[in-house]
Amino acid sequence: MIRDSLPVDGHIDQILDSVAKHGIVAVEAPPGTGKTTRVAPALMKLGERTNSSERLGSGKLGVGKKTYLVQPRRLAARAVAERIASEDGTQVGERIGYSVRFDHRVSKQTELIVATEGVLIRKLLSDPTLLDVGVVILDEFHERSLDA
Repeated sequence: MIRDSLPVDGHIDQILDSVAKHGIVAVEAPPGTGKTTRVAPALMKLGERTNSSERLGSGKLGVGKKTYLVQPRRLAARAVAERIASEDGTQVGERIGYSVRFDHRVSKQTELIVATEGVLIRKLLSDPTLLDVGVVILDEFHERSLDA
């Protein structure tokens, strides 16, 4: 699939290396540079790039772990999932899905879940260790609530 180049594309490897090394990374760039639609899918593959002996934060990276991209609003979560799935050449609910209150499009094959803060908080309450999660991305951080 051919897609337009975005300014963040040239920085993806540096971002992935920083995440693998430090665990927590802040990415700041103007709107429209591709932070949401390019960094999250790249982080999905971080476990494949990383040696199994390397660690991210307190949890091991690995193939089969989920990536959560947290959006502040339900509409944004659905739209972002649709855009990333379109760029991936798949349908929403396959490799890329979303989970918002009262609406979920995920499957066992879903690797990237675009979710709202509330969904992530409920997941944390039910599974504080997040054993099946490799990466959590807090997008639109300037719009965060106290809970986040």
